[in-house]
Amino acid sequence: MVNRRKFLKTSSLAGASFLAGSSYAGTNNHFSAPRLGNPIVISTWDFGIAANAAAWNVLKNNGRALDAVEKGVHVPEADPINQSVGLGGFPDRDGIVTLDACIMDELGNCGSVAALQNILHPISVARLVMEKTPHVMLVGDGALQFALQQGFKEVNLLTPQSEKDWKEWLKKSEYTPKINIENSFRPDKMPGNKFNHDTIGMLAIDAKGNLSGACTTSGMAFKMHGRVGDSPIIGAGLFVDNEIGAATSTGVGEEVIRNVGSFLVVELMRQGYAPEDACKEAVMRIIKKKPETAKAIQVGFLAINKQGKYGAYAIQKGFSFAVCDDANQELLIMGKSYY
Repeated sequence: MVNRRKFLKTSSLAGASFLAGSSYAGTNNHFSAPRLGNPIVISTWDFGIAANAAAWNVLKNNGRALDAVEKGVHVPEADPINQSVGLGGFPDRDGIVTLDACIMDELGNCGSVAALQNILHPISVARLVMEKTPHVMLVGDGALQFALQQGFKEVNLLTPQSEKDWKEWLKKSEYTPKINIENSFRPDKMPGNKFNHDTIGMLAIDAKGNLSGACTTSGMAFKMHGRVGDSPIIGAGLFVDNEIGAATSTGVGEEVIRNVGSFLVVELMRQGYAPEDACKEAVMRIIKKKPETAKAIQVGFLAINKQGKYGAYAIQKGFSFAVCDDANQELLIMGKSYY
């Protein structure tokens, strides 16, 4: 079951069974999207709503999907209240905000940065790594050096609120991320239970039928300094194959990396799986390998195929994703997951 929260007036949606709230994960119950020539953008969590709106401004004017996903994820990267991504993100246990991001286009080109400090838009640095270097990934001081050479300015990413939260965490230094807090990431919505993280992963199809994707995060709250999750790793946090589809992930990145999750989802779609069925199988791989670990964590996958059909699946209930096309802008909250 899914719960749809609609944010714009919508026209009829394909699939009456879906409108009626039928089982989310069935093979014949994947979501239908516009035909080739009608753009669409999807992204993880409720902060994907505003991000999708920015991406849509590019897509509706026949812009490239790559430009759309970059502009889209700029929104949460620059939102100081969002403590999952970019400015205002929770710091590591040493009080340092480090950012991870990657981007991939329809040609298979990709760029990534990890453990980047003091730069507002790591996704744009990742794009320049893709376009202006022979490399795929730059990390740490090297990533910062490159960003400054490209004209980016250093900014303080640690906001007063995140610094206050870090100092509060230091009193006990307990590392216990909460499941699905991403749906209420603003502190006033869930006081006293806000020490977590997450990622925005965004996938888009443009008017030419080409796919691109982006993924960006400030990583796990109070992680060890130098920790890098799945978000900047091509094949783990994000993968795009313009012949087949694209996928992105969210949640505990270590388990996504161990299963090369987003690549796996795309390869399953290549084998004929519907997007949500591919996401479910990737989730099941994680659960089968580490069933006890899986009970206490969240990992979710979001995917779209070349035909514009999309779907998602997660270990725990409550995973949400946002969808935007020329008729709809809405948030879908999963009510059916493994646990």
